[in-house]
Amino acid sequence: MTNELRRGPSCLLWPFVALWRLLAGVVGVAGRLVLLAVGFLLVVAGVLLTITVVGSIVGIPLAVVGLLLIVRSIF
Repeated sequence: MTNELRRGPSCLLWPFVALWRLLAGVVGVAGRLVLLAVGFLLVVAGVLLTITVVGSIVGIPLAVVGLLLIVRSIF
């Protein structure tokens, strides 16, 4: 017996592997877009809350979290 390393899927499985990678890529891009939209909404809500003096206690951290989500979705 030899200890050979398999370097990829067999030729019978490559269509399934390609389809799986395509679906994973689409889901990844969709997740990033949703994360970007949620981050933008949190920034807007944080800025609107910061306009009021009482809401600034919650608004500033909310805007910072939204900004961090936007940065995470881009990189």
